[in-house]
Amino acid sequence: MENKKIPAFTFAIVAIILGIVLFKHFDFKNMSFEKPLLDALYFIIFAFSIYALIKNRKNQIEK
Repeated sequence: MENKKIPAFTFAIVAIILGIVLFKHFDFKNMSFEKPLLDALYFIIFAFSIYALIKNRKNQIEK
């Protein structure tokens, strides 16, 4: 079975955009988010994209 290559550029763009959105939605005075459920979904996708980038980088270094 072939090892599918992860599109690193796409995940990098997604991580950058979601990181900026999460930063803008966070209220530092009240230590809370504007839209908690939507921001939780953004964080999950952000974390997955960072994980995919790290996994892709590790695979490139091993080869």
